Amino acid sequence: MNAFPSIPDPSGAATADQRAIVNGLSVDVEDWFHVGAFEQVIERGDWSGLADRVDRNVREILDLFDEVDAKATFFTLGWVAQRHGALLREVVARGHEIASHGWDHRRVFTMDRKSFGEDIAKARRAIEDAAGVSPTGYRAPSFSMDRRTPWAFMELAEQGYAYSSSVAPVAHDHYGWADAPRFAFKPLPWASLIEIPVTTAMFAGRRLAAGGGGFFRVLPYGFSRWAIRQVNRLEERPAVFYFHPWEIDPGQPRVAGAPLKSRLRHYTNLERMAPKLRQLVRDFAWGRMDLLAYREAARVEAELAAGTPAA
Repeated sequence: MNAFPSIPDPSGAATADQRAIVNGLSVDVEDWFHVGAFEQVIERGDWSGLADRVDRNVREILDLFDEVDAKATFFTLGWVAQRHGALLREVVARGHEIASHGWDHRRVFTMDRKSFGEDIAKARRAIEDAAGVSPTGYRAPSFSMDRRTPWAFMELAEQGYAYSSSVAPVAHDHYGWADAPRFAFKPLPWASLIEIPVTTAMFAGRRLAAGGGGFFRVLPYGFSRWAIRQVNRLEERPAVFYFHPWEIDPGQPRVAGAPLKSRLRHYTNLERMAPKLRQLVRDFAWGRMDLLAYREAARVEAELAAGTPAA
């Protein structure tokens, strides 16, 4: 068996309109207590005894996507998959992609290659058992792949992943690879694995994080609309947007012992998130990340052949 498969066409047929820019819509499936902001105050050993809200939140998201027939990729923790098999099967039944978010939200740069390999293998088994499908995509928790982790791309390729969406090409206090390419690129010359960074926009020569999450919740909706239009219309590239199920859940428990900065980032504008998402999925065309990866891989190969790699 070829350990480094080429990117498959996940549609199974030619797309109807190759000219349309379809953006990548993604959900990082984790619960409120999995987030890095609370890792110093909530022990992993306590997770099983905490209020589980991921099932209700993901089902609400599925209904929201159904309103406009938007398809998405659900990057799912293995820990969640192990406990919510029926939910993952429902995601697949509604036409969405299940991909891997690792086992239990450990940042990649806190592991070595061996432990990372064990982490993604364990997550893959849990997802396969739960959903009946094998993930071909991976997203690192907290976009934690950067210059410190070149071995992570090697491990993903050797375990047969077709694409990753694990790089945030910005400077940030918790993550970021500031000089990484802004758009899809091949991190390994010998493998077909493609990396699809989360979206950034340009303003006055600076990169601005514009791919979703807390930035989408906190900033006015007009910023995200401007940023995605810039990427689609001026740069003629697809945007990559992400968010978490807990971000649409203002009723989630409050973690009083967390640092103030972490609490502000986590809880700000939770009640506004669902309406903003509803507007977003209506304003732009959205699709699964595996289909976006298929298209972007072809673009990257053409750029490399022409001697104009992604910047």
